Amino acid sequence: MAKIKFVSRLREGFRKIMVSLKRKPQTIPMLVLAAAFVYYSLNLTHISDTTAKIQLPGMGLTGFCTMLFSMLSFVCFINAYPRRKKTNMPMLILMFLMLFGLIFCDTYYAARITQAITRADHPIVIDANTLYIEKAHRVLMVHRLIVACGAVLTMLVPVLRRMLKKVNTSLAVEENADMGAITLSE
Repeated sequence: MAKIKFVSRLREGFRKIMVSLKRKPQTIPMLVLAAAFVYYSLNLTHISDTTAKIQLPGMGLTGFCTMLFSMLSFVCFINAYPRRKKTNMPMLILMFLMLFGLIFCDTYYAARITQAITRADHPIVIDANTLYIEKAHRVLMVHRLIVACGAVLTMLVPVLRRMLKKVNTSLAVEENADMGAITLSE
Protein backbone atom coordinates (compact mmCIF):
# COMPACT_ATOMS: atom_id res chain seq x y z
CA MET A 1 0.00 0.00 0.00
CA ALA A 2 2.76 2.45 0.95
CA LYS A 3 4.75 1.43 -2.11
CA ILE A 4 1.79 2.20 -4.38
CA LYS A 5 1.39 5.65 -2.81
CA PHE A 6 5.10 6.33 -3.22
CA VAL A 7 5.03 5.32 -6.89
CA SER A 8 1.91 7.40 -7.55
CA ARG A 9 3.49 10.44 -5.83
CA LEU A 10 6.68 9.93 -7.82
CA ARG A 11 4.69 9.67 -11.05
CA GLU A 12 2.69 12.80 -10.18
CA GLY A 13 5.91 14.69 -9.35
CA PHE A 14 7.41 13.71 -12.70
CA ARG A 15 4.22 14.81 -14.45
CA LYS A 16 4.35 18.21 -12.74
CA ILE A 17 7.98 18.65 -13.78
CA MET A 18 7.06 17.84 -17.38
CA VAL A 19 4.17 20.32 -17.28
CA SER A 20 6.46 23.08 -16.04
CA LEU A 21 9.02 22.21 -18.74
CA LYS A 22 6.27 22.36 -21.37
CA ARG A 23 5.42 25.88 -20.20
CA LYS A 24 9.05 27.04 -19.90
CA PRO A 25 11.42 24.88 -21.98
CA GLN A 26 14.19 27.44 -21.50
CA THR A 27 14.59 25.99 -18.00
CA ILE A 28 16.67 23.15 -19.42
CA PRO A 29 19.54 25.28 -20.81
CA MET A 30 19.29 27.59 -17.78
CA LEU A 31 19.96 24.64 -15.47
CA VAL A 32 22.91 23.56 -17.63
CA LEU A 33 24.44 27.06 -17.49
CA ALA A 34 23.82 27.20 -13.74
CA ALA A 35 25.60 23.85 -13.41
CA ALA A 36 28.58 25.25 -15.33
CA PHE A 37 28.74 28.24 -12.98
CA VAL A 38 28.52 26.08 -9.87
CA TYR A 39 31.14 23.63 -11.20
CA TYR A 40 33.61 26.42 -11.94
CA SER A 41 32.92 28.16 -8.63
CA LEU A 42 33.44 25.01 -6.58
CA ASN A 43 36.79 24.41 -8.29
CA LEU A 44 37.98 28.01 -8.15
CA THR A 45 40.67 27.14 -5.59
CA HIS A 46 42.55 25.11 -8.20
CA ILE A 47 42.31 27.99 -10.68
CA SER A 48 43.54 30.54 -8.14
CA ASP A 49 46.43 28.35 -6.99
CA THR A 50 47.43 27.77 -10.60
CA THR A 51 47.38 31.50 -11.29
CA ALA A 52 49.58 32.16 -8.25
CA LYS A 53 52.06 29.45 -9.25
CA ILE A 54 52.40 30.10 -13.00
CA GLN A 55 51.86 33.90 -13.12
CA LEU A 56 51.79 34.31 -16.89
CA PRO A 57 50.22 37.44 -18.41
CA GLY A 58 46.43 37.51 -18.50
CA MET A 59 45.77 34.48 -16.30
CA GLY A 60 44.25 36.43 -13.42
CA LEU A 61 42.21 38.57 -15.78
CA THR A 62 40.78 35.56 -17.62
CA GLY A 63 39.90 33.88 -14.32
CA PHE A 64 38.12 37.05 -13.22
CA CYS A 65 36.36 37.41 -16.60
CA THR A 66 35.18 33.82 -16.44
CA MET A 67 33.46 34.43 -13.10
CA LEU A 68 32.06 37.77 -14.25
CA PHE A 69 30.76 36.46 -17.58
CA SER A 70 29.26 33.42 -15.84
CA MET A 71 27.17 35.58 -13.54
CA LEU A 72 26.25 38.18 -16.15
CA SER A 73 25.33 35.61 -18.79
CA PHE A 74 22.98 34.02 -16.29
CA VAL A 75 21.34 37.42 -15.66
CA CYS A 76 21.09 38.02 -19.41
CA PHE A 77 19.52 34.57 -19.84
CA ILE A 78 16.85 35.34 -17.26
CA ASN A 79 16.12 38.68 -18.94
CA ALA A 80 16.11 37.12 -22.42
CA TYR A 81 13.03 35.06 -21.57
CA PRO A 82 10.65 37.38 -19.70
CA ARG A 83 7.45 35.95 -18.33
CA ARG A 84 4.53 35.96 -20.78
CA LYS A 85 6.40 38.05 -23.35
CA LYS A 86 8.38 37.42 -26.49
CA THR A 87 12.05 36.56 -26.29
CA ASN A 88 14.23 39.61 -25.70
CA MET A 89 16.66 39.21 -28.61
CA PRO A 90 19.25 41.85 -27.56
CA MET A 91 19.67 40.11 -24.20
CA LEU A 92 19.90 36.73 -25.90
CA ILE A 93 22.61 38.02 -28.27
CA LEU A 94 24.48 39.57 -25.34
CA MET A 95 24.26 36.27 -23.48
CA PHE A 96 25.74 34.41 -26.46
CA LEU A 97 28.58 36.93 -26.65
CA MET A 98 29.32 36.31 -22.99
CA LEU A 99 29.22 32.56 -23.49
CA PHE A 100 31.68 32.96 -26.35
CA GLY A 101 33.81 35.08 -24.00
CA LEU A 102 33.66 32.31 -21.39
CA ILE A 103 34.87 29.72 -23.87
CA PHE A 104 37.63 32.08 -25.08
CA CYS A 105 38.81 32.77 -21.50
CA ASP A 106 38.88 29.07 -20.64
CA THR A 107 40.82 28.31 -23.83
CA TYR A 108 43.30 31.13 -23.19
CA TYR A 109 43.86 30.02 -19.59
CA ALA A 110 44.32 26.38 -20.61
CA ALA A 111 46.83 27.47 -23.27
CA ARG A 112 48.80 29.38 -20.61
CA ILE A 113 48.90 26.25 -18.43
CA THR A 114 50.16 24.21 -21.37
CA GLN A 115 52.73 26.90 -22.15
CA ALA A 116 54.04 26.86 -18.57
CA ILE A 117 54.32 23.09 -18.49
CA THR A 118 56.04 22.72 -21.86
CA ARG A 119 58.32 25.79 -21.98
CA ALA A 120 62.04 25.22 -22.57
CA ASP A 121 63.39 27.23 -19.64
CA HIS A 122 62.15 26.35 -16.15
CA PRO A 123 59.03 24.35 -17.01
CA ILE A 124 56.50 23.76 -14.25
CA VAL A 125 56.76 20.14 -13.16
CA ILE A 126 53.54 18.52 -12.05
CA ASP A 127 54.15 16.45 -8.95
CA ALA A 128 52.28 15.81 -5.72
CA ASN A 129 52.70 19.45 -4.65
CA THR A 130 51.48 20.95 -7.95
CA LEU A 131 48.76 18.46 -8.81
CA TYR A 132 46.24 21.33 -8.63
CA ILE A 133 47.55 22.59 -11.98
CA GLU A 134 46.41 19.41 -13.71
CA LYS A 135 43.07 19.62 -11.88
CA ALA A 136 42.66 23.25 -13.01
CA HIS A 137 43.32 22.21 -16.61
CA ARG A 138 40.68 19.49 -16.32
CA VAL A 139 38.20 21.94 -14.74
CA LEU A 140 38.66 24.30 -17.68
CA MET A 141 38.04 21.52 -20.21
CA VAL A 142 34.86 20.35 -18.47
CA HIS A 143 33.65 23.94 -17.96
CA ARG A 144 34.06 24.70 -21.67
CA LEU A 145 32.10 21.56 -22.54
CA ILE A 146 29.23 22.40 -20.17
CA VAL A 147 29.04 26.00 -21.41
CA ALA A 148 29.02 24.83 -25.04
CA CYS A 149 26.21 22.37 -24.24
CA GLY A 150 24.25 25.17 -22.57
CA ALA A 151 24.72 27.40 -25.63
CA VAL A 152 23.57 24.65 -27.99
CA LEU A 153 20.53 23.91 -25.81
CA THR A 154 19.70 27.62 -25.75
CA MET A 155 19.76 27.69 -29.54
CA LEU A 156 17.50 24.63 -29.56
CA VAL A 157 14.80 26.07 -27.25
CA PRO A 158 12.25 26.33 -30.12
CA VAL A 159 12.91 22.69 -31.01
CA LEU A 160 12.65 21.67 -27.36
CA ARG A 161 9.35 23.55 -27.12
CA ARG A 162 7.90 21.61 -30.07
CA MET A 163 9.19 18.29 -28.76
CA LEU A 164 7.82 18.87 -25.25
CA LYS A 165 4.39 19.80 -26.61
CA LYS A 166 4.11 16.28 -27.97
CA VAL A 167 4.48 14.77 -24.50
CA ASN A 168 1.12 13.81 -23.00
CA THR A 169 0.86 15.21 -19.48
CA SER A 170 -2.91 15.05 -19.07
CA LEU A 171 -4.37 13.23 -16.12
CA ALA A 172 -6.40 10.11 -16.70
CA VAL A 173 -9.85 10.90 -15.36
CA GLU A 174 -11.86 7.97 -14.13
CA GLU A 175 -15.05 7.68 -16.13
CA ASN A 176 -18.27 7.40 -14.30
CA ALA A 177 -20.49 5.47 -16.67
CA ASP A 178 -23.33 5.47 -14.19
CA MET A 179 -24.02 9.21 -14.41
CA GLY A 180 -27.66 8.67 -15.29
CA ALA A 181 -28.33 6.79 -12.08
CA ILE A 182 -27.45 9.70 -9.82
CA THR A 183 -30.55 11.12 -8.22
CA LEU A 184 -30.84 14.28 -6.24
CA SER A 185 -32.49 13.93 -2.92
CA GLU A 186 -34.41 16.75 -1.38
